[in-house]
Amino acid sequence: MRIAIGAVYLLVTLGTAHAQTPPLGDQANALLGSWEFSNAGRDRRCTAVFTNAPVAGGYKVEFDPNCVNMFPFIQNVAGWRFPDSDNLFLFDAGGKTLAEFSEVEAGMFEAPTPGVGVLFLQNAAAAAPPPKKPEEVAGDWAIAGNAVLCELLLNTAAATGGGMRLVIKPGCRDDIGKLNFTRWRIEGGELQLLPAQGTTPWRFVESDSDNWRRIPETSEPMNLIRK
Repeated sequence: MRIAIGAVYLLVTLGTAHAQTPPLGDQANALLGSWEFSNAGRDRRCTAVFTNAPVAGGYKVEFDPNCVNMFPFIQNVAGWRFPDSDNLFLFDAGGKTLAEFSEVEAGMFEAPTPGVGVLFLQNAAAAAPPPKKPEEVAGDWAIAGNAVLCELLLNTAAATGGGMRLVIKPGCRDDIGKLNFTRWRIEGGELQLLPAQGTTPWRFVESDSDNWRRIPETSEPMNLIRK
């Protein structure tokens, strides 16, 4: 008799758990697999694996061990759900939403999260390489068009006003020299040169590790080339 009662209880419990798990729609199915989980600057990145293993209220998501060191709230994530025509939710054991992601473009989601900042999910296979670290970029560079226009040194020492120190070398073309670049930074995947006065930087995007192209393009295309 006790065995029969136990079996009935187990069936009811399992039935309740599955009833609480929403079905996987097309949008949710497309999410299954590995995703890059990061902050906006992508200097903190780890891997989230979305599975179709049911948990109460949704499905299991697995994070690599280092994830919790970068994003402590991860230790409380019990699962995920992604109802069709809605947002993607990470929730705790009590069903409370810990992060709510909206799709900003195909293969990319973002979640402004109080106390954490803006979080991003990108399909791991499609994610761009991480932005360069300052120490990977520091050194001697030249601004060049059809010829070398200005030579400069990018230093990793902190600069007054933010960013890092930039030193213009003698012989810089007058119109560039007058801009008086004194600082540089990497922001949003761009290498930016900042003048001592004003806030409008010259912006460059990486073509390869030794060549960055100025954007937006001007009538005189320019590149930053490592010396």
